[in-house]
Amino acid sequence: MLYATLKLLHVLSIIVWIGGMVFAHLCLRPAAQALDAPLRQRLMHDALQRFFRLVSVAVLVVLASGVWMIGRVAKETVQAGLPFNMPLGWTVMVVLGVLMMAIFGHIRFALFKRLSRALAAGDGTGGAAALASIRTWVSINLVLGVLVVAATLLLV
Repeated sequence: MLYATLKLLHVLSIIVWIGGMVFAHLCLRPAAQALDAPLRQRLMHDALQRFFRLVSVAVLVVLASGVWMIGRVAKETVQAGLPFNMPLGWTVMVVLGVLMMAIFGHIRFALFKRLSRALAAGDGTGGAAALASIRTWVSINLVLGVLVVAATLLLV
């Protein structure tokens, strides 16, 4: 029961993360383009701030539950006297997932701070540049997230 609960939390956290990126990138950003630059930058900042809080929790849940589930399977396999060989899909999931977490850290702690500083200083050009960088890295993370889901479903 614990394994199933952790797997559910793992998947729900991934849905929040990837779904949020899809929404922000494909729905919110294009709709916000109709707004004047200062209002658009403030809207994106405030929406991203809320989203990043959710993703921070989701990343911790994904990491903790993923490590626990892999560790449990490895322990049970070894206790049964068999060698543990992590499936290719899991390996891809771990590598790309950790890369996604690192990219999120860069977005959240470097690029978003740059956006916050630009808005506080009234620097519209700096705010636009920060948002463009965030958009680029979110796009990369979104592609990686889709690859993780595909690898998990197709390679396991």
